Amino acid sequence: MEKIALVGFNGESMCFVHVLLNALDMRAKGFDVRVIIEGTAVRQIAELAEPSHPFTALWAEVRQAGMVWAVCRACAAKMDSLAAAQEQGLPVRGDMSGHVALAECVLEGYRIITF
Repeated sequence: MEKIALVGFNGESMCFVHVLLNALDMRAKGFDVRVIIEGTAVRQIAELAEPSHPFTALWAEVRQAGMVWAVCRACAAKMDSLAAAQEQGLPVRGDMSGHVALAECVLEGYRIITF
């Protein structure tokens, strides 16, 4: 099985939605998918939880499928998104100077794709 880690760095909604769409598409095609939220993309955590957001259902589907593997602790703290991540029960990681250590994914055989 192909292992893919999709890393969202860009905080723009239209960019981040491609992380979500690809995650769902790849999972449907049999891939083992991890979603990692870094950089300004952590802003999307609170924004996508709003019922009025056009991609709320898509975000909920990815979350409920358990594909969110990590939210960057340092970036979420800096962007005031840490509480939203914790409220949504998302895994917050910061084992590399507060950020997500992608080496762990690579060592486990995941290919890294960034957005």
